Amino acid sequence: MRSASVSVGTTATLLIAADDIARTVYVHVVGNSIVYLGNSTVTTSTGLATEKHTAPIALFVPQRETIYAIVAAGTEDVRILTPNVD
Repeated sequence: MRSASVSVGTTATLLIAADDIARTVYVHVVGNSIVYLGNSTVTTSTGLATEKHTAPIALFVPQRETIYAIVAAGTEDVRILTPNVD
């Protein structure tokens, strides 16, 4: 598995890049803000809202798909765990 830390701001930020395989990834919001997940046009009104300080969210990411994130204000630290497939 590979781990990463991504700082998410008020513009759509890439969390999970596209890959040639489908995979399950884990997303964990570290701080106190709600982080919204979606595609490259994600907004705070259209994204899937996460809860602060909850257990990591397991997401199935289809082949060649991406996941972006955004916050309403400031920045938020998000941890990502993805399969180490080369």
